[in-house]
Amino acid sequence: MKTLEFSGTVFSGRSEGQKFIKLPWVKRQIQEKMGFNPYPGTLNLRLFEESAERRKLLVSAEGMRICPTEGYCNGLLFKARIGDLECAVVVPQVEGYTLDVLEVIASVNLKEKLGLRDGDEITITVHV
Repeated sequence: MKTLEFSGTVFSGRSEGQKFIKLPWVKRQIQEKMGFNPYPGTLNLRLFEESAERRKLLVSAEGMRICPTEGYCNGLLFKARIGDLECAVVVPQVEGYTLDVLEVIASVNLKEKLGLRDGDEITITVHV
């Protein structure tokens, strides 16, 4: 399995990820495909320029597909790690979705668990 590293800064989003993760059909698929019960929210990472370029590879990679109900977009899931902590990256398949953002999910609140604040820099390893 190939790995890619992404680096960027933590930032607060608009809570869209939280709404999405709370949907029963999304939560169920994450549990089945990732093996953990997702915390209802995402850690948002604004990627540095070189990582944003690399993120383009995730759009065409063979991730695990989140199959939506009517009215929602497809998404891809990739296993990932921040240090020793298992997590996953969600790639929404939405026309025009910005390539300089990475959304990370885990079984815990990542900001709290890792002591992160907006502006902190982190690196995540994604398995593709």
